[in-house]
Amino acid sequence: MAPWFRQFLKEELKPYPGRAALVARMVIASTLVMLISMVFRMPYGAYGAIYAITISRESPQATVKAVKTIVIAFVFAAADVLIGATFFLEDPLWRLLWVLGMFFTMFYALSALSNFAAASRFGYLVVITTPLWDRHIPANQRVEDTLWAVYAISIASVITALLELVFAELNPGDDLIRGITERLSAIEKLLALQAAGQAVDEETEKKITRLSTVGTSNLRRLLERSTYSAHYREQMGAVVALVGRLVDIAANLTYPSVRFSAQDRGRFRHLAENISNFRVDLGSGRPPQPIEAGSERETPGPAPFLREMETTAALIPEVFAGSVSLSAYVPPSGHDPSPGLLVPDALTNPEHIKFALKGGLAASLCYITYNLLFWPGINTSITTCLLTALTTIGASHQKQFLRFSGTIVGAAMGMGAQVFILPYLDSIGGFTVLFAAVIMAAAWIATSSPRLSYAGVQVAVAFCLINLEEFRIQTSLAVARDRVVGILLGLFVMWLVFDRVWGAPASVEMKRTFIATLRLLADYSREPVSKDIKAALARSSSLRETINKNFDKVRALADGVLFEFGSTRQQDLALRDRLRQWQPQLRTFFVMRIALLKYRLRLPGFELPEAMNVAQQEFDEQLARVLDGMADRMEGKAAEEKHELADSFKRLEQSALSHGSLAHLRTFIVLSQRSEGLISALDSEIA
Repeated sequence: MAPWFRQFLKEELKPYPGRAALVARMVIASTLVMLISMVFRMPYGAYGAIYAITISRESPQATVKAVKTIVIAFVFAAADVLIGATFFLEDPLWRLLWVLGMFFTMFYALSALSNFAAASRFGYLVVITTPLWDRHIPANQRVEDTLWAVYAISIASVITALLELVFAELNPGDDLIRGITERLSAIEKLLALQAAGQAVDEETEKKITRLSTVGTSNLRRLLERSTYSAHYREQMGAVVALVGRLVDIAANLTYPSVRFSAQDRGRFRHLAENISNFRVDLGSGRPPQPIEAGSERETPGPAPFLREMETTAALIPEVFAGSVSLSAYVPPSGHDPSPGLLVPDALTNPEHIKFALKGGLAASLCYITYNLLFWPGINTSITTCLLTALTTIGASHQKQFLRFSGTIVGAAMGMGAQVFILPYLDSIGGFTVLFAAVIMAAAWIATSSPRLSYAGVQVAVAFCLINLEEFRIQTSLAVARDRVVGILLGLFVMWLVFDRVWGAPASVEMKRTFIATLRLLADYSREPVSKDIKAALARSSSLRETINKNFDKVRALADGVLFEFGSTRQQDLALRDRLRQWQPQLRTFFVMRIALLKYRLRLPGFELPEAMNVAQQEFDEQLARVLDGMADRMEGKAAEEKHELADSFKRLEQSALSHGSLAHLRTFIVLSQRSEGLISALDSEIA
């Protein structure tokens, strides 16, 4: 085993706070579903055991919401399958056209439905029941088995939700804040050691490295699925990005060869105190107090890392400028606004149709292939298409590789159990011990970072499909063989369609999305463009939603870049690092613009004198021009070399000073000044 791979596995599989408890809940839920399935001889129990692992566990509320989504999506999918069978089962040609149409609809839903979980669950039931209706068995048995599929997974989902509610009572608290404060605590400890001139101990080094490797994807998912207000999600999204950036920088300070001067150690001490204050304030539900970014003077050696940490840390309190209490943004129970059924551009963006055509073509090729070969056992090829159908090459490669490798490991464990263990077991108790042990290993992998977690799910999938589909010991190795061959077929078709026909490199899409975000921020800085307050609020809300999605999309695409190879790989990785560094600054600017928009809209309590309104519009227009200029440069276009952003801010400040009696103008000027500083610094970096 290569040293780098050994180190990779070591980092991914090491324990972290809460991991053992999470794995225990997953194992208990899956094992209970298995026992119910085996004792009551419930068909499709394998899929129930699998879903008990994959259901969201970010919070009890998220789990219950996910369970509701799963059950409703499966009911609709079953109704759709039964309707199609009723009208088209007897005619092979119409049956084929119906199935191909369903594949197209399934992938369109994945792209266009606002609830991705519902779309993926709908598609999954369609995929696993389609082969059932091609079998030569009585029609009533097909209907019964379809309903059993819905029932089995619904029971598994309910059991999982009940377990999460029980465990939540034993471990109360806010998982989002807990995750942020854990990272701040690790950074604080590292800074304190550097301030004291002590070597970084192994425990701190490993913790910082692990947190840097894991990233902030779990925290972002928590925010996405939470019931917090939109403004709170935007603020905490910026905080998560900034704290993640701090962890990444801190990882560069763990090397023992790095030495700092006495002046640098003093700066470390001051920064550690600020980080400690942030941690206490966030844990108590208070906005962190503003701090100074530190000296602007750059010093040689390792100090640039320190300067960057100071600058990044100083942005965290800026996110909450104008906030009075974090708890004010938490909505009362039952007031979670529901999004529409479709994403806003579902009917206008051709990318949704393009994605549906690609996915539908890949699934159709697999379906036709295994039917022409009379080899129904390789129907896992269609499932592979569904599960790995992502929009970029890098992201698809990542999921395809993890699916294949996880399936190989799970199939090997399943076949090994068939040959060496199951012949010696004669009770459900013995099989339960074996099952729990395998699921524990799979769940441990599944709770790794996104770089490895999907492989753990596939280990469980392969093992369950081999050993739980029949209510007896599986004596044939053909089942495992067919699963692997089906996955290989699906991966080949996905490579052919997604990579060779319509492939989009993740690096290209990441840059395109980042540029689009800059232009959207420019548009948002010009808001409102309509004098109708309702129209202005609706447009600004739409822009906010799109900008937030783009921030998350850039971060997700950055992970996909790691799985792309070619002559431009080093350039793509360098671009990836730069965009990840710039995103937290843009997020902070975005949150400030949300606060400043209240003054442009002249909401009650945010009215400005008429003379200042003109100066504000001029300043905002200059901000928008700078953002558009950044986007032009990244696209290779000639951008305006000089801008009057600093001068326009001075005129705005002078206008405010002439109305010094208005107390609320101080907050307005501070927000404007910090916005100007952020964009000017970012413009210099991009230039």
